Amino acid sequence: MGSLISASYVLAAASGAGVDPLVQAASVLAAALAIGLAAIGPGIGQGNAAGQAVEGIARQPEAEGKIRGTLLLTLAFMESLTIYGLVIALVLLFANPFA
Repeated sequence: MGSLISASYVLAAASGAGVDPLVQAASVLAAALAIGLAAIGPGIGQGNAAGQAVEGIARQPEAEGKIRGTLLLTLAFMESLTIYGLVIALVLLFANPFA
């Protein structure tokens, strides 16, 4: 619901700026695809990584600290990919380079 409100806000705000409506619509769709694809990949990867970490800790409990540290580092790298997608989506919505 929030994305629909923000998309309509962006379209309404840019309508008075003389921007082509096709460019506006394409920017909103591209932003939605950017954040959607940027979220699904790391989401699947984080689930797999956490599952493998739990399995590794169950097999070797004495290596828990090392596995947990590596897991947290890889989760942070995966989350940064999602943030890059968010940045691209925000650029397309608010600082449209095609306008």
